[in-house]
Order: sequence, then structure tokens, then C-alpha cells
Amino acid sequence: MAQAAQDTTPTLTDEPLIAALRVLLGERLSTARAVREHHGKDASYHAMEMPDAVAFAETTEEVSAIVKLCAQYKRPVIAFGTGTSLEGQVQATQGGVCIDLSGMRAILEVNEADLDCRVQAGVTRKTLNTHLRDTGLFFPIDPGADASLGGMAATSASGTNAVRYGTMRENVMGLTVVLADGRVIRTGGRARKSSAGYDLTRLFVGSEGTLGVITEVQLRLYGIPEAITAAVCSFDTLAGAVDTVILTIQSGIPVARIELLDELQVKAINDYAKLDYPVKPTLFFEFHGTEAGAREQAELVGEIAKDYGGTNFNWATHQEDRSKLWQARHDAYFANLALKPGSQGWATDVCVPISRLAECILETRKDIDETGVLAPIVGHVGDGNFHLTFLIDPDDPEEMARAEGVNERMVMRALAMGGTCTGEHGVGTGKMRFLQAEHGEALAVMRQLKLALDPDNIMNPGKILTI
Repeated sequence: MAQAAQDTTPTLTDEPLIAALRVLLGERLSTARAVREHHGKDASYHAMEMPDAVAFAETTEEVSAIVKLCAQYKRPVIAFGTGTSLEGQVQATQGGVCIDLSGMRAILEVNEADLDCRVQAGVTRKTLNTHLRDTGLFFPIDPGADASLGGMAATSASGTNAVRYGTMRENVMGLTVVLADGRVIRTGGRARKSSAGYDLTRLFVGSEGTLGVITEVQLRLYGIPEAITAAVCSFDTLAGAVDTVILTIQSGIPVARIELLDELQVKAINDYAKLDYPVKPTLFFEFHGTEAGAREQAELVGEIAKDYGGTNFNWATHQEDRSKLWQARHDAYFANLALKPGSQGWATDVCVPISRLAECILETRKDIDETGVLAPIVGHVGDGNFHLTFLIDPDDPEEMARAEGVNERMVMRALAMGGTCTGEHGVGTGKMRFLQAEHGEALAVMRQLKLALDPDNIMNPGKILTI
């Protein structure tokens, strides 16, 4: 692949590790500054920290060879998919070698009868679903960004469909992983259940590249529903919208998606996507099933919403209308940036038990308003997960301090309610300081596992745990 001109800094191009990697990969090793900068930052506000080199791998065997060389020289290894993570997961905090897996984009097998498939880590969710379209199957995990499936497994991503289909933890059946010494292991399998030994698959899902590099993923698939219908409903109060969500879930209605947008978020997407939703707390719904089943679900939710002040129940049954609705939701981050031109977005999230959702969101909204920061709220509230996007200037210490205060209070509030500091963004560098409060002595066990698998701490060091 064509690369930018190579950086001529001697410490980068002349050291033995770089020379060995160049023999292995040829032009697929880059020390060009522009390439390194691109791979030293994710989609978050966290500062860029670039690796010493970027290795473009195409096979598991190449990843293994790269890791073995890095282990020999005790240099960090950072896996990179599409760079859409939100908590600083891909930053090279100690330099080292970034392994770009985007060239590993083969769909290795699709087992239609068993509803599963196996893909290389660089395949994106949209690519997989395009490939599956004629089979009548789909992969439902939808974090918004067209993320790589290896990256989604590494961060335990979820998204708008999680309330019905679960997260990556529930939908990854097995993995191929390159360990810190270059060994290749395969975890899990195609059987729907197993009692055979430790569940290593779940250990690596959510490990953010700190225990190994995921190179292949075995995934559950689902039949495309016979009928899909969507609706938008606005409310006079945020409490009414959240209470509608709580009762919907408690009533056992198998809704596929429930997304909450507060007034500021609705204004942002109206302005950005040229829509005309009432500027009120709003819920986006989607229902999957048979024609009769989807209609019944929608009618039941409509009655619940009415009891909590929901109005203007607008239906979107045609594919183009649903696509427009969900594209507007997925563009929320960019819509938020347009609210404050020149700002950067700091996306953060928490997740709480559904019974505490209203309390947590309302207290957080009050804190935001009293602090004076600009931060729309949006959430996959069907599973108790909601997000803020602070619109900030990272070079303004006073503004950053106010945003950090709101974020810390929100996290500690969620933990006090039996929740978690992150429902789906992951830990990276951004949420590390909250893990002791959340996990207590279990954090020491995580550290022992890390050191057992990666004694030299070369796998994405500086993320999740301090060693």
C-alpha cells in the first residue's frame, strides 16, 4: 500500500526492532509521521500519542510474528481497528508498535443453518451485514460508528440494539488471539453452550488489547425480522420519557431499540439533519417481529407513553424513513459539535439498574445545568445506559475542570446506585481512576491476570490497569 514519505528520525528508522519489522513487512511498515499521528488518536478528545511505527498486518501469522519481535525487544504493542474508540484506547502512551488490522477483512465462513459466522478482526459491522443481506441473516450489534468487529470485541461494544440482542459479550462465541509472547490461541467455538474449562472468550472480550491481539471473531447471527417498525414520541418532561422506558422494560415488551434524547440533543439533530421534531425530551423506538407482533408491541408502548405524557407518536414503517431516523441518532455526536463550533466532544457514559435510571439521569441533568457546561444527553436507556457529550475546549482549564467535576459526580452517582462507570465505551485511559471504586479487591485479581499473560506489560500498556 502507498505510504507517506518516511520519517528520517534515526531513533525510529535505525533501531533493531524497526529494522526487523521492515524485513518482515516491507512497505507495510510505516514510520511516516502522518501515519503515526493518525494511529495515535481515537475519536475522543484525548490527546494524540503516536507509536514509533505502524505495522499493517494481513494474517494472524503476521500478527504473531510482529508480537514476537516486540516481545523480544520488550516494546509496546497497540492494536488498531478503525480508531473509533472513545476513551483513549489506541493512544500509544509509551510509544511502541501499532498493529493496524484493517487489512484483515476476510469473511472466513458463514454457517447459515447454525446462525453463526467467523470473520477476521478488520471486517466492519456494515461490511458483514452487506455480505449477509441475501442470506436473510444479520448481525445486530450497532454502536453507531462503522467499527471493526475485532475492535468491537476488544471494547465489548453494544449500541442501540442491545436492549433486545445484548452486547458483544453475549454475541461473541469464540476468538483467535495472539498473546504477548506471540502464541496463537483459539477460545470458545461454534457450540451454543459449553462447560469445558475457563471462559477465556469472555476474558478477552472487553480487555481492550491489554491481554492479547484479537485477529478473528466467531459471531452469533440472527434472522432478519419479518416486520420492523419505528416510532418517535415526545414528552413534556424528561421524567415522563424515562418512566416510559422503565415500565416498558418491566412489562416484558421485547422492544428492539429505545433511545432517549433530551431537549438539547433534539435541537442539535434538528439543526444538523434538517428535521422538525418538537424540542422536548424524546424517545426513538424500534420494534421487531411478525407484522402482528411488531404492531402489538408498538400499541402497548404507545399506551404506556400516553400515561406518562407522551404525545406526537409518529410512525416510520418504510425502510427509508427508519434509516433517516436512525442516521439522525447516529449522527448525534457530529450534531453536538455543531452546537458549539470549534469545540471538541468528550463523550462519556454510565449504566445503572433500570429502576434507578430516572433518578440518575435527572440528577445528572440538574448538575449539568447548575455547572453551566454544554452537554446533551442521549442514551440506550432500555438497558440503563446513557451518555453525555461535553462540548469543551481542552485548552481551557476552567471549562475542563467543570466538565471533569460533572463526569466524576455522574460516575460516583452511578456506582452508588449499583451501576458501572462505563456501559459500553470501555476504560482506556479515561475511566481508569474509577475502577478501584467500582471493583475493589477484584482489581488486584485483574492485575494478576494481566501479569500472568503479559509479564513484561507490552500489550497496550497504560490502559485499564496501572502495572
